[in-house]
Amino acid sequence: MMEYSSEGRERRITQLRKGILELAVMGVLRHERHYGYSLVRVLSQAGPITLKEGTIYPILGRLDREGLVRSEWVVSDQGPPRKYYALTAAGQHLFDELSQEFELLAALVQRKWQGAGQPDAPNEKLVVRKA
Repeated sequence: MMEYSSEGRERRITQLRKGILELAVMGVLRHERHYGYSLVRVLSQAGPITLKEGTIYPILGRLDREGLVRSEWVVSDQGPPRKYYALTAAGQHLFDELSQEFELLAALVQRKWQGAGQPDAPNEKLVVRKA
């Protein structure tokens, strides 16, 4: 039996997190605007994953370039101005589509398989949609 390298495992975890974190960022911004650090705090409170601003800012930059978030500088009484981000209408629409797709995929991963690839129901078929 071939052993799987920890490097390969880490690469897969990183790829999985990238897509899911982008969706999580969009989900938070769908409900309320945030600046980078406040976004890190909100996402870190949601579970045991440790996030850094260096992880969030590339996601925000990419979403901004694609027109999925808008940003504005806001003067703060507690220090320098902060750049706040919020989803645009296009970002909200994409978030809704992606979150539905995520739910389908998560259900597939979490499904209780009876064994040897047999679906729970004898006539149930898996439908894969192409983009």
